[in-house]
Amino acid sequence: MRGLKDRVVVVTGGSMGIGKATAARLASEGAKVAVCDVNDAVGKKTTEEITSKGFTARYYHMDVSREQEVSSVFSKINAELGPIYGLVNNAGISGVSKPTHEIEEAEWDRVFAINVKGVFFCTKHAIPYMMKNKGGSIVNLSSIYGLVGAEDAPPYHASKGAVRLMSKTDALFYAKYGIRVNSVHPGFIDTPMVQNFADSAGSRDIVYRQLASLHPIGRLGRSEEIADGIAFLLSDESTFMTGSELVIDGGYTSR
Repeated sequence: MRGLKDRVVVVTGGSMGIGKATAARLASEGAKVAVCDVNDAVGKKTTEEITSKGFTARYYHMDVSREQEVSSVFSKINAELGPIYGLVNNAGISGVSKPTHEIEEAEWDRVFAINVKGVFFCTKHAIPYMMKNKGGSIVNLSSIYGLVGAEDAPPYHASKGAVRLMSKTDALFYAKYGIRVNSVHPGFIDTPMVQNFADSAGSRDIVYRQLASLHPIGRLGRSEEIADGIAFLLSDESTFMTGSELVIDGGYTSR
């Protein structure tokens, strides 16, 4: 894709699932990828897999819920890899799945600390580098549940709705600086998060069949399919897109 070669892109939650696929996809296009996560062993392995193919990637331990840590890591990335052009706010957790009146404050806060404050902190500390460079692209991972509701996981759904509107607001603030902000809304993707959800709900095979039936295409999505969309939004092939919602859901929200 045009415009990714030699550009520095930060991918949070980059050790596995959609984050890992995204890091690999961007690196294959010539981007310099900062893989950020709290799972150091898996994150370093992901980075090694990318660099073994001759691409550029470096691992950074970063807890997106801690602002000072985010600020410090972004400064280090800028110094070691170069001017930060792109940011993929992918880090997230599913949290508890029970009725709202049964949720504890700490359970709610944990989801928002990562899924919402994490996006806020990373965007806050990426923007100054992008402004200095007179351009950039931010992709925020929302969800189909940032668009429609479901009878489970209230904190998760609320957090993804927040990410959707945060993306539009920041798109308006920073368009004049040449910085684009878009959100991506995946359906059910075969990732460790969905695997854990399926295992906790019963037999993975049974749950996967049930989830597949929710998508008119008839299957779960693959991480690589979401990574392709993210790469498009970061590239120069989407330069007239900002504040947009890229829905990659196998038709789930068309019902």
